[in-house]
Amino acid sequence: MLGINFNTVDLMSKALDASELRDEVISNNIANVDTPGFKRSDVNFESILNDAINSNKLAGFVTDKNHIPINSTSIDNIEPQIVQDNSTSMRLDGNNVDIDVEMSNLAKNQLYYSALAQRVSGELNSILTAIKDGGN
Repeated sequence: MLGINFNTVDLMSKALDASELRDEVISNNIANVDTPGFKRSDVNFESILNDAINSNKLAGFVTDKNHIPINSTSIDNIEPQIVQDNSTSMRLDGNNVDIDVEMSNLAKNQLYYSALAQRVSGELNSILTAIKDGGN
């Protein structure tokens, strides 16, 4: 039997989900650029992922469905978080959205998503090739 590890694909899938959420959040920021008092939001994923990967904490293993997970660093537990930027603005209406920054972030995020999608496709093609060639 082939010992295929899907952790890389799972991790990139989570990153794609985070990028999609970031796209929605940035689009919401842009849509509210003229809304008085609106505070921009952002998505925190990369730092959460980095903390989970580099964590040296003691991790507990769940061996029963009734056990409580302790410091589990499973990919399934890594979720992007929407955070609100409550920084002050130079604008009189209290809105802190800078349209130029948001448009730049949107373009950067779209490039990131495209690169991730290509990488996932490459990984899946490699797995498919391994499955096809593994039968010979």
